[in-house]
Amino acid sequence: MIELPKSILQEVMEYAEKKKLSEEKKKKLIERVKEIYKRITYDPEEPIGVVTAQSLSEPATQMTMRTYHFAGTAGIQVTLGLPRLIEIFDARKEPKTPTMTIYIKKEYQDLEKVKKIAEQIREVKAKDVIISTTVDLTELYVRCKLDFKKLEKLGIPREKAHKIIKMRNVETILEGDELIVKPKNPDLKTIHKLKYAVLESHIKGIKGISQVLVTKEDDEWIITTLGSNLAKVFEIEGVDYTRTYTNNIFEIYEVLGIEAARNAIMKQSKYTIEEQGLGIDIRYIMLLADLMTVDGKIKAIGRYGIAGQKASVLVRASFEETKKHLIGASIRNEKDPLKGTIENIIMNQIAPIGTGAFELVGKIPSAIRRKEEKKKKE
Repeated sequence: MIELPKSILQEVMEYAEKKKLSEEKKKKLIERVKEIYKRITYDPEEPIGVVTAQSLSEPATQMTMRTYHFAGTAGIQVTLGLPRLIEIFDARKEPKTPTMTIYIKKEYQDLEKVKKIAEQIREVKAKDVIISTTVDLTELYVRCKLDFKKLEKLGIPREKAHKIIKMRNVETILEGDELIVKPKNPDLKTIHKLKYAVLESHIKGIKGISQVLVTKEDDEWIITTLGSNLAKVFEIEGVDYTRTYTNNIFEIYEVLGIEAARNAIMKQSKYTIEEQGLGIDIRYIMLLADLMTVDGKIKAIGRYGIAGQKASVLVRASFEETKKHLIGASIRNEKDPLKGTIENIIMNQIAPIGTGAFELVGKIPSAIRRKEEKKKKE
């Protein structure tokens, strides 16, 4: 008889106590849960990896090319669909469209306070406060006309306007409404590069967060951003760091650890698949997330990740770069114990999965009869 794990049994008992079920109903409930549990468990040596791969790949091939989603009314464009799924499973360091959902603490749930937090988050570059630029090729400097109204809104007074350009090996001088940026070692080759470097210079906010959007969801104000910097956002007063979320899995790993990254892989994969109107059992996604994070680091499913680091030489060679793996294995004098499925199929042997993993032991009636008949004849 199948036994339930302690955690599930405890949940059932708590539910029965809460609903004040009689002993008879409690027994029926436990039996019903046992039936369901038995249905969802796998048989010994079932090729769960193959089932998982097929269960994930088949719906992925049905994904449409509707790969963008607009977050919020102002429309922050987010990559979804198959390209996003590839980003997750290939363990890309930077998503194509990094975004954050920033939750605000209850005591800061006021529109004006939320707007102030959003202003602290959004990155302001020099190009946002510069009206026009001129390159002087005679004197070799860049002249920028400033918008002092915008600077005042940012809390930067006129007398400190020359300090907005924080760059090495340059000198800044304020002349009326214009800012002159002179390189210490001027030459024609670098003066044009300097112009673009000045325009892209960081003034205020968090680097990389180019857009912020304040919206109301479930009676609370939240901030959606284009660009991500989890560690810096956590430092801002009023941000609820227990719920704030980013779609950059490597940022989650660096700030919150590998378990949080595993949960992010699961959550984002599930959301991406379901957003396309497809359904996959969460256990397949869990297995994949476990495989990607089991070593304490995020590994891709590919030649430089899980598939390329398998213990079996033949499995590595069957995936990609066959010649490289076989030559490398011969140089290192590697041996393949042929314990997996793929390598045994290559060698034309019974794969150690399903019934192939066991030796049949038992009494065969026809063999017993033949044996008895032989004894009688003797």
